[in-house]
Amino acid sequence: QPLVSSSKWLQIHGLKRNKLSLSQILSQIGFQHRKDYVTALGKLVASRYAAGLFPQYKRAQDGSVYNLTAKKELILHFVDCLMGAIELYKQRMEWLTSESRQIFGVIQERCIVIVLHFGTVAPAEFDLCRDALSMVLVEQVTQIAKFNLIRAARDLMKWQQKSAPVSEHAVKSAVTWLWKLDHMTAASHTSSTEALLEAMSDEAVSS
Repeated sequence: QPLVSSSKWLQIHGLKRNKLSLSQILSQIGFQHRKDYVTALGKLVASRYAAGLFPQYKRAQDGSVYNLTAKKELILHFVDCLMGAIELYKQRMEWLTSESRQIFGVIQERCIVIVLHFGTVAPAEFDLCRDALSMVLVEQVTQIAKFNLIRAARDLMKWQQKSAPVSEHAVKSAVTWLWKLDHMTAASHTSSTEALLEAMSDEAVSS
């Protein structure tokens, strides 16, 4: 799936965009039971001609009542559409909460710098971190334009001097660089800040 935010995804696949919100469906399968103010009588008068003629649905949100006039076939059509929407939403949720997206979310920027700060993690945790980073490089970074990796340390370690264009070779090179990093390296209390500042100094990086 393309790396788009949920708000953009909903602009395409959302219920309202596809005329499947409750109010949109109600307007297509019936009409609202009106209560209008009659000036001559000086009071609200409800339409009576529909009373008992149609099944009625009362919206819990605002108390409005709709007279349902649609045939069974049209209602079943909307049932099918809504079931399809539910399935699509489930797929989106499964995708959002799987693999590298569990940790990094969905990368939407075209140019990124990933700052690595491993601190004093145990060797097993160090490898888990590198597994996760390798995953995001292969699954998501391959779909953007440019990237770089910087490790926070007393002497900053950079995969490239500046963010590099994404290619299959570049991603493989970055993964190899990642797995050649030493578990422990000398650090200072300003290492993280310096690494972040270095990342932001790259003119291609917007955020």
